[in-house]
Amino acid sequence: MVLWIFLLLSALFLWLYWGNTSIRTTQVGIADKKIPASFSGFRIVQISDLHNAKFGKHQNRLLKAVRDASPDLIAVTGDLIDSRHTNLEEAMEFVRGAVRIAPVYYVTGNHEARLGRYALFKKKIGEAGVSIFKNTGATISRGGSCIRLLGLEDPAFSKPHGTNAENAALLDARLKAMRSAGNAYTVLLSHRPEQLDVYAANGTDLALCGHAHGGQIRLPFIGGLFAPNQGFFPKYTAGVHQKGRTKMVVSRGLGNSLAPLRINNRPELVVLTLTR
Repeated sequence: MVLWIFLLLSALFLWLYWGNTSIRTTQVGIADKKIPASFSGFRIVQISDLHNAKFGKHQNRLLKAVRDASPDLIAVTGDLIDSRHTNLEEAMEFVRGAVRIAPVYYVTGNHEARLGRYALFKKKIGEAGVSIFKNTGATISRGGSCIRLLGLEDPAFSKPHGTNAENAALLDARLKAMRSAGNAYTVLLSHRPEQLDVYAANGTDLALCGHAHGGQIRLPFIGGLFAPNQGFFPKYTAGVHQKGRTKMVVSRGLGNSLAPLRINNRPELVVLTLTR
């Protein structure tokens, strides 16, 4: 009997360890008639909620997964660091490797807003070659056509304890200020999936978000158990969601924060392929 208990506990430990350290690569196809023909096959790797998690020496396992995806662009959608157990060097190990693979574009999450050393971190990643979006954007050109890439600073920088309604008003105003002329396909980087209505109201074609950690604990046939700013049994924790013409991809993220364990919810690397 003791042996069976030992074996059961050992199996549970190994399953939990594997479920928190083994990266799952999720392939997502995004088809839209607005995507220029020259961008068919354009690949974006989304990194979200790393929270200082470590995947091998110098992040070699994570960087290999990114490299194997052959991205044209790497989008970091917040919480690259963790305000509770911050290690800037571990985050920089990923950054220095990622910029050698593809152009890296970054928006903040709520943990960067809480970090007293964010100014130093911002300086370091900028010097490493990361493009930091603070309610700004860029035009990505390919084969004579272009798409627009926009990035929202996390609302916690302005409203540390803002309600969802307050955050929605803030993000809505920022998106309206960034709205550009023309009809280019628009990809938005934003940490917050609970604000899909705002992204849709502002004509976003594709939003890439994180923050929900996949619901931390995922239940069969139900999904995530709890997510910040969404509460229990949240609606937006993973996968593709749509409102009107706007599609939103929510990454389950890679690391943990306040809750130390993921259950039935492996760390996720999202690979998006655009097609016309």
